[in-house]
Amino acid sequence: MYTAENQHHYSDLTRQFLENPAKESNLEDLKKILVYHEYKYYVEDDPTISDHEYDLLYKQLEAIEAAHPELITVDSPTQRVSSDLSGDFQQVHHIVPMLSLANSYNEEDLNDFDASIKKLCQLPLDAAVEYVVEPKFDGGSIALVYENDLFVRAATRGNGTVGEEMTPNARIMPSIPLKANFSKHHIVKAELRGEALIRKDNFDRINTEREKEGLPLFANPRNAATGGLRTKDPIETRKRALEAFVYQLAYAIDDEGVSQLPAFNTHFAGIQLLGSLGFKIPEHEMKRCKNIEEVHQFVRLWEARRDDYPYEIDGMVIKVNDLKMQEKCGFTAHHPRWAIAFKFKAKQATSKLIAVEFQVGRFGTITPVAKIEPIYLAGVTVSSISLHNEDFIRNKNIWLGDTVLVERAGDVIPYIVKSFPELRTGSEKPIEFPTLCPINDTPNPIKLIQEEGEAAWRCPTCICGLVDLQKMIFHASKEAMDIEGFGKSIVERFYDLHWIKDMSDIYNLDYEQIKQLDGFGVKSAENLKNAVEKAKKNPIHRVLHALSIHHLGKKASKLIAEQINHVLDLKNWTMERYLEIKDIGPVVAQNVIQWFANDANIAMLERMESYGVNLAQTEEDKPLKVSQDGVFYGKTILFTGTLQRMGRKEAEEKAALAGAQNVSGVSSKLNILVVGEKAGSKLKKAQDLGTVQILNEDEFITLIEENQDISPEH
Repeated sequence: MYTAENQHHYSDLTRQFLENPAKESNLEDLKKILVYHEYKYYVEDDPTISDHEYDLLYKQLEAIEAAHPELITVDSPTQRVSSDLSGDFQQVHHIVPMLSLANSYNEEDLNDFDASIKKLCQLPLDAAVEYVVEPKFDGGSIALVYENDLFVRAATRGNGTVGEEMTPNARIMPSIPLKANFSKHHIVKAELRGEALIRKDNFDRINTEREKEGLPLFANPRNAATGGLRTKDPIETRKRALEAFVYQLAYAIDDEGVSQLPAFNTHFAGIQLLGSLGFKIPEHEMKRCKNIEEVHQFVRLWEARRDDYPYEIDGMVIKVNDLKMQEKCGFTAHHPRWAIAFKFKAKQATSKLIAVEFQVGRFGTITPVAKIEPIYLAGVTVSSISLHNEDFIRNKNIWLGDTVLVERAGDVIPYIVKSFPELRTGSEKPIEFPTLCPINDTPNPIKLIQEEGEAAWRCPTCICGLVDLQKMIFHASKEAMDIEGFGKSIVERFYDLHWIKDMSDIYNLDYEQIKQLDGFGVKSAENLKNAVEKAKKNPIHRVLHALSIHHLGKKASKLIAEQINHVLDLKNWTMERYLEIKDIGPVVAQNVIQWFANDANIAMLERMESYGVNLAQTEEDKPLKVSQDGVFYGKTILFTGTLQRMGRKEAEEKAALAGAQNVSGVSSKLNILVVGEKAGSKLKKAQDLGTVQILNEDEFITLIEENQDISPEH
């Protein structure tokens, strides 16, 4: 798509725009260099400028378009975010049906496929057929339609004839060009086939972030990708970092309705054309093979290297390269006769369930864990698998002694797909889910409870200490009090040594004793002490979250912390007082009330305070104060997009000091919307209302600075 010469040209333009901001007369050049840098980053994975530099260029384009809305075009990089999807997805007919593929699982199947091609094309058995072999991506299939060079529609595969339109979600994927120069090849309308994927490292990052936010984890990249295609909010699609590989030019006509596909002669030429137009193609992962023997070698090569490839693939697709031969082969109702999928060996295996152990979490949740005969699966030995809860066991019909099918979802998380009841011999037994706490080995174990609407069973009152251990592990973690260097293994070690029995003991450690411990020493003990002392000064919203009160998350902790002078004030709070706080519901309120009604919990907090832990409201805990003298007094304000000169929190503080009330959404009551880079649907909603004052970041700051030194009298 880009030659060495024009890449040099775009690099020069980039430097010019970074040094001298663009004007409306430079708009087309600015759009072109942004598209170029999107291509280098998202398609070639070879960025030539930093993210910050790209953001500066993008901001220039936004500023010009904000000043001159009449210059905005549908293919502008700023137009990737369109209006939110709402309601059910619309069904659309594909121009060309998206058929399935026949499958093969060994080289003999491939030889049979080769023989069938020769028969259909009336070729001698010793003739050599040229094939194109490319990855069989494990994501979500998509169809993209372009008219007069512009991207106009995207749809899921659906039933092959009718799919669900998801154009707004596709527009937000930078690897899908909003404009492609099909007209250069006399094509006025085209339909492309592709696959939406999430790169493995991005999938790991997304799951890590979801775990921190307390959201359920995605089972594998494929599920996350297909869900991202169908989400009702394109911003959620963006969060999932979807990329689109395009692997077929399925339909192409000129302005007289004449097909232009024959002009390319081969499937490979069509793919190369798409690559030259800026689409992400499997250029380095595909090969033209002269005969079926070369196909054998190439698929074996990729089966060996699949684990090292950054995307999930579950096989290779073999296609006849010559388009005229494809036409001769034709189609069945189910699949094209000229293509076949070679499926890699599944990353599944069977094993025997030999035992079920029960583990306890920090809220007392009892989790059953399957112990299976060890199996080697996708590069690791698996012997333990979570069974999640009683409902999972019942729904999967899993018994002790069963043969079970195991897979590593996303090649990471072991998962029991199913049991095989038909293989039972009579020695298998149903798994008995305990009614009493299975962890507690005292003479008086606690009866488990199951809250309404929840599948999990919990131990409501731990007396064996293991729930306290899990709470201490969380308390010290980055998500809670953020005590650096005080990880899970150290908490467990100190617990086993009886140095810590509850959270308060974390703040009263004997560091002289720790210095003598194997693996520590003077420096490590001092570092731990400094980290603990630092944590003692945390704001109280962190303290509340770190107490592990069921359902009390970060947001609710912050809302409560805004309303109290001291953590122990909550001893006297009633249900009505909690419910006065917006977004605090009766479940959270009841759990906090019960926790603070427990004398042992109060005594623990008092010990923590005596050891120096802050329990008083800090400046960080306080709600933003609204000034009656500021330029925004009496106005509601909302920030959207990415701000460049300050963080969102700082901006909201400045707005409040200038008299504004910060709100969380666009409505008829919103007065001012401050727009940062890559603003999403909130900007569109505000524009549609027509009553909202829209400011960019610079305008917002200028208004505040110009009014800072003006006294109320003036």
